[in-house]
Amino acid sequence: MLSFAAARLRCLVLLCGLWFPVAASGEGFPALGGLLDKGFHVSAEARLLGDAGRPGEVLGAIEPHRQLSPASVSKAYLAAAALDRWGPQHRFTTRLVSSAEPDAEGVLRGDLILEGGGDPALATEDLWRLAQRLHQAGVSEVEGRLVVSQWRFGPVECITTDRCEAHARAANSYSALLSSAGVNHGNWCVNVAPGGKAGEPARVTSCDSQSPIVAIDNRIETRLPGSGSEFSAERVTREEGDVMLLRGHIALGAAPRDVYRASGDPARQTARTLLAMLEQAGIAVGQGYATSIEPPPATARSLAEVEGRPLQELLLHVMNYSNNFMADVLALNLVDTPRATLLQAGEALQDYVAGLPDHGPVVMLSGSGLTTENRTSARGANALLESMFHRTSLFPSFVASFQSPANGVSRAIRRGSPLVQDHLMLKTGTLNQPYAVRAVSGYFRTRSGRWGVFTVLVNGTASTPWLNWAQVLDPLSQDLERMIEAH
Repeated sequence: MLSFAAARLRCLVLLCGLWFPVAASGEGFPALGGLLDKGFHVSAEARLLGDAGRPGEVLGAIEPHRQLSPASVSKAYLAAAALDRWGPQHRFTTRLVSSAEPDAEGVLRGDLILEGGGDPALATEDLWRLAQRLHQAGVSEVEGRLVVSQWRFGPVECITTDRCEAHARAANSYSALLSSAGVNHGNWCVNVAPGGKAGEPARVTSCDSQSPIVAIDNRIETRLPGSGSEFSAERVTREEGDVMLLRGHIALGAAPRDVYRASGDPARQTARTLLAMLEQAGIAVGQGYATSIEPPPATARSLAEVEGRPLQELLLHVMNYSNNFMADVLALNLVDTPRATLLQAGEALQDYVAGLPDHGPVVMLSGSGLTTENRTSARGANALLESMFHRTSLFPSFVASFQSPANGVSRAIRRGSPLVQDHLMLKTGTLNQPYAVRAVSGYFRTRSGRWGVFTVLVNGTASTPWLNWAQVLDPLSQDLERMIEAH
């Protein structure tokens, strides 16, 4: 479900669907074409790559100009735009700053400000390093507050149902809210282990600190060995803050489990986590914490900073694990003005696509592809892939973020013959509501070593049957194997 601001773009989505004449054709995709008979909408194209400026031979096409939802294939657009903007070695920096100076006793007589740098992969380890570097800078006590500044973006307006509901409660990790000062992908983590004996509560501890960071309501019972383990976890936001609700049972001898749930306010989560790190480093904070949407004062100077991982490494997580928090935070960084929104991030992606030769229309409301309102075509997605193929300095980092089916993170993509699995690099996209989407896009190599690109977008309707990956990848693998063998 979209906000009113996002819904305004639906008319553009509909116009995009009429941009090109649509002619159904299963030429080159005889197996995949069977999905058309079942009522699914399909846009597909596979073609060889030619020299720069010269189109390659089309090997198969089904309505290649049709505008459909790409789901997480949207992340390929994000990866290309990010590499184009910053290059593979770019790092996002997070700083601790203050307008005060530590005195001879190491007391900082003022506020300590964490300036969120928009690092999509900021983690507890980074906050621990900041605390250690603050200690090395001679600070032993903060007389004022710890202020987490998310002036670049955050809190970000939600445009999907899951994220809107996550303000109050969340039973998953993927609906994490967004901030330029978010940590651990916007998720709380607790570790659940059996208690000392049957009948006792489970032992629940923080994943990131010896002392609890998030409040815990633990109603998991320890049971006899072999009785199985079954428990639920939900994060709810109460007046006093976030609480992890845990219900169920765990068997004696069961292995401990880490449980992740989206926080209700990622900037507050960062503040509470950093406070725990400062405490463990022996740095007391006198007046608690606060969050802010204002930039640090012009008089503030850096006391400690930490650089994140290089962009090419971030893209491995964005693409291989389809991390929605990282994708949308990275997209928000593309916006040049403060207080960025996801719609502005989508516009930045659309501006990038406008410079791609022969792409055609596109609609992007975010970098993650969480909403079905994103739109592109198989021909457009292939134009993106071909453009990156000819970017010699960027292509190695770009293609490395795609998965090989033979070694894929997800078992769902390990389909087809060994020939197909060893000759593809791909990105998948999945949505189930309000209708099914299965999308896949990437590169292939023929027997003779030629490069090709392929994109398949399959969208269901309210009247189509359930769609799973086998229904798409099995026939696609058959069709691609013929193409690989024939060339």
